Amino acid sequence: MDPITAILQLASTILDKILPDKAAAADAKLKLLDMQLSGDIQNAISQLQVNQAEAANKSVFVAGWRPFVGWACGAAFVYAFIIQPVIQTILVAAHSQFDPAKLPVLNLSEMMPVLLGMLGMGVLRTIDKTNGSGNGH
Repeated sequence: MDPITAILQLASTILDKILPDKAAAADAKLKLLDMQLSGDIQNAISQLQVNQAEAANKSVFVAGWRPFVGWACGAAFVYAFIIQPVIQTILVAAHSQFDPAKLPVLNLSEMMPVLLGMLGMGVLRTIDKTNGSGNGH
């Protein structure tokens, strides 16, 4: 049995148990079938398989990019929300000649999609769409 069929059968069984209303269960199963036909499930499984292969690889150039990007995003957050404000406060309190406004400012709006993607917000969005609670944007 292929993974897609196995997932659909498992989901169908779960839906039967958690949705006692037969019409609601049938509607949910129809949505699952629609997802299969549109390729969403296959794309998700393919991405999970790629992620597993990358994570298992011994080469730092294959398995190391996610931790590197995660640490880089973490370092940017630490700088933007802890280090920079503390330095600015110290400079102002010490009546320094250095203008605190000249400290480097990170544009976190460009980094947020990367960080949120790494934290799995993409998966949560997919779940929202699957459940019909997404607004399509």
